[in-house]
Amino acid sequence: MARGARNGTAAGKAVPGTAPGMSPGGLPELMNTHEVATYVRLKERKIYDLVSRGLIPCTRVGGKWLFPRREIDAWLAEGVGGRPSAAGRAGSPPVIAGSHDPFLEWCATESGCGLALLGGGSLDGLDRLARGEALAAGIHVLDPASGTYNTPAIEERLGGLGVVAIAWAEREQGLVLPAGNPLGIAGLGDLAERGARLALRQPGSGAQILLEHLLDSAGIDPSRLATVGQAVRTEMEVGFAVLDGKADAGLAVAAVARRLRLGFLPLYSERFDLVMRRRDYFEPAMQALLDFARSPDALQRAAELGGYDVSSLGAVRYNAPD
Repeated sequence: MARGARNGTAAGKAVPGTAPGMSPGGLPELMNTHEVATYVRLKERKIYDLVSRGLIPCTRVGGKWLFPRREIDAWLAEGVGGRPSAAGRAGSPPVIAGSHDPFLEWCATESGCGLALLGGGSLDGLDRLARGEALAAGIHVLDPASGTYNTPAIEERLGGLGVVAIAWAEREQGLVLPAGNPLGIAGLGDLAERGARLALRQPGSGAQILLEHLLDSAGIDPSRLATVGQAVRTEMEVGFAVLDGKADAGLAVAAVARRLRLGFLPLYSERFDLVMRRRDYFEPAMQALLDFARSPDALQRAAELGGYDVSSLGAVRYNAPD
């Protein structure tokens, strides 16, 4: 992915010894839709989709879309505007780092895309992506100052890299509670009032950032809360801590509570995105994952898991400036 559709892109001069408008390798300096689709090994309908979303270098001439070959080359090499990196030279490993998501985990397995998941929290995922240790990062990072999700964290940690954020899901976050809610927890204030043992996530995880924001907004001093041992690294671990009686509550998505047949108190609707370099969006593994996630089977699974809105899955949420 790269810069948006532009008007007036010049074709450039022909190289001596080649036909006018042709490159030394016999490719036209301005490719049509069929030629660029063949060149980048995508279907024509995918090219039209990228054009409509302003994500591929192109120009419109006489009612037809044309694609400057040199700009397409640069776009493929490093997602136009991105700075060179170790990952750009050697290729990124087939890993999605960052936050855990039950629907993402299921889709990665069932699609056969070959991508592995490496949990560790949203900010850890962005850092691994910056170091070239992952193909993508799953994130849900609230910026309390602006009330927006993900973009501020992407710009802070990946500024200068040619990255794009692709919508995965809107998720329902809340308190996972024992079945039947024996302590009668009806809000965050009840956690301290009733001595509930709270399972925490590690610093830098989207869930922990959200919890701290919600506590601050409610005027609750975190030091009043009874917490359980060490922080856990995934939302499923939060659910298992409650299921095993080691904790009375913990912040996680609704899908965790439903999967483990636990209670759930919804608190916040959040945005979960997949962040990657623009060039890696075109990797077969990523395309296989996204295509499968929009299939009828996947949509049914999202409904079964509960707490998901996947109506915008695949939409571009952020496209780094050139």
